[in-house]
Amino acid sequence: MAIAYREWRDGDDLALLEIWGGPETVQAGQFRGTLAPSGNSPWRRCIVAEDVVDGVAIPVAAGVVHEASLHPERLWAYIEVDRNHRRAGIGSTLLTMLRHEAERAPSGVSRLRCKVEPGTPGAAFAEAAGLSPIQRSRLVVVAPGALRLPVFGDGSESAASERVEDLATGSVELSDVVGRYYTAVHGWDSPGELGIGTVQRLFLDELSGAHGAIVLRAPQASAFGQGIPASRKGRLEAFAISYAELSPGDGPSGQPSEVFLGHDPQLSPEQAQASVRDLLALIAYQYPVLLEVDDSMTALRAVVEPLLESGNAHIQGAETLVVSD
Repeated sequence: MAIAYREWRDGDDLALLEIWGGPETVQAGQFRGTLAPSGNSPWRRCIVAEDVVDGVAIPVAAGVVHEASLHPERLWAYIEVDRNHRRAGIGSTLLTMLRHEAERAPSGVSRLRCKVEPGTPGAAFAEAAGLSPIQRSRLVVVAPGALRLPVFGDGSESAASERVEDLATGSVELSDVVGRYYTAVHGWDSPGELGIGTVQRLFLDELSGAHGAIVLRAPQASAFGQGIPASRKGRLEAFAISYAELSPGDGPSGQPSEVFLGHDPQLSPEQAQASVRDLLALIAYQYPVLLEVDDSMTALRAVVEPLLESGNAHIQGAETLVVSD
């Protein structure tokens, strides 16, 4: 086996897909899309390993490192080696070359991160390379009716409509809370500055797949102080953004609706947990709901984990670990 290394060229994707076959993990399927020619806008370096047999060079592995506009404090890295060429030092060589390239990234950032699935060759390689988990993420499906519906105020429809509202995804108020929540639960890997426009583009506009939002508000408050009738909406406490449009025929046996569920990070831990629980009870009353739950989402975890223990929710697919050096 004679291995040579070079920069990525057009056509390498097809050649590698032919020898690699289907992706072994969800993460591999996602990261294969980042294998592309090196460039500076955005900054990316991609290297291919070839096995030269009888003068014929066959691509067998590739690695990429690139900057990210979101979570800019680390560089994303990905390496994949053909099954028949593993444990031959190719992956380690690619990683060394990528680390060398990372030292010259224009941002000055050189720390690497990647996503792996526990118990896989990729996870074992990352551990051997000194990459340690900094976050765990799970996809959790909550069954319909898993939580008892909350009762607001006197239990009347008007009391409920005061607290629960369908809100346009273009709402600046919603964008503000979503952005602050995302930043708060990603202190382990800062997303950087998140302006209203960025939040709407990433989470709330049509291109993000968002179809609608439901919010839970605090009770109405008076603009003139205690004792004066309430006249303004309460502040937004929790939000649920749906990324699947429910049709009239959908029901408990249908596919779960993907939802981004969060809360105002200024709430106390008890308030945050109660708000998340109430809103989840509402959106999962008739339909199954799919949530991405990071370990850093403490309020959501506190609500979801008892449901997992009781069988009213289940994990979909494998866990994802974000690993970093």
